[in-house]
Amino acid sequence: MNRIYCCFPGGKHKALTMSYDDGRTQDRRLIEIFNRNGIKGTFHLNSGLFDRGDRVMPEEIPELYRGHEVACHTVTHPTIARCPLPEVAHEVLEDRRFLEAHTGYPVRGLSYPNGSLSRDIEALLPACGIRYSRVVGSSDSFALPENPYRWQATCHHNHRLLELGDQFLGLFKKQYLYLMYVWGHSYEFDDRQNWDLMETFCEKMGGHEDIWYCTNIEFMDCMDDFARLQFAADNSFVYNPNARDCYISVNDGTPVRIPAGQTVKL
Repeated sequence: MNRIYCCFPGGKHKALTMSYDDGRTQDRRLIEIFNRNGIKGTFHLNSGLFDRGDRVMPEEIPELYRGHEVACHTVTHPTIARCPLPEVAHEVLEDRRFLEAHTGYPVRGLSYPNGSLSRDIEALLPACGIRYSRVVGSSDSFALPENPYRWQATCHHNHRLLELGDQFLGLFKKQYLYLMYVWGHSYEFDDRQNWDLMETFCEKMGGHEDIWYCTNIEFMDCMDDFARLQFAADNSFVYNPNARDCYISVNDGTPVRIPAGQTVKL
């Protein structure tokens, strides 16, 4: 019987994603650094706070965040664990509605404002169209999320960033999938005067053929696509019902592309 492993796109076994909150004007510089190095990020925006003067403007959203992901951070950034659930639903759905009007695609990600969450909120989010949500803190791990509604990043950019980046680059065992996930706020680079940290990290991490550079939702979609693959009982063939190609490895680790809507003998 064939041994099947899930792969990231292109048959890769490592993925890198970035996640930044609040939509501050410093996102412009951060995105320029990402784009220069081929790195992709998710940017969580508050649709009710654009008038504060330190935020990017709504009309910037389509072009500034092109190639990246725009995700929710609620309308007004409340500590939602203290709010009634209908208010939480309103904060999420109205944020989605505004952001989708400017992006033109379904906004399906969230980061918890102030890191605030509860089991009831977690249970509410799927009904609000949210596929994942990021918590605060650092795991110091490259493991995949067990619960995407309590998704903890590998590290904040001020926590062992370059050290963990070097560890990630050194990973080579293809029997595992690895994810490095970095989070933060772009204004913190001005506060600490450490833009050179992100410059160094992105220059170091960009351009590696064994790394898939993805947004948060692209990562989740990849995992969901794999879960929908339909394998024969003896793993001799597989049908891909998804709209995207999938990649698996078979036996010796050679990547196999499973085209969207097709059946492939293994």
